[in-house]
Amino acid sequence: MNDWPLYEIFIRSKNGLNHKHVGSLHAADAHMAIQNARDVYTRRNEGISIWVVEAKNITASNPDESEALFDPAEDKIYRHPTFYKLPDALKHM
Repeated sequence: MNDWPLYEIFIRSKNGLNHKHVGSLHAADAHMAIQNARDVYTRRNEGISIWVVEAKNITASNPDESEALFDPAEDKIYRHPTFYKLPDALKHM
């Protein structure tokens, strides 16, 4: 079992529109990872979809570089149009 790859597990709930990361597990292949994820992470029938992604295929940003990665958006105020006046007829924006 030490040779089995690590899979990251994402579940979409019955009430949700997106998948959420719920944990990790080791499995021989993706099919087994889905079966095991169902048994481990959806015991109360809360999921309608499972994604499994082999952890080695995930690329993450470096936390030490977050300032350089995210700061450039601050000088583009048009990306956050909080200064626009919306009509009262528009709700839930």
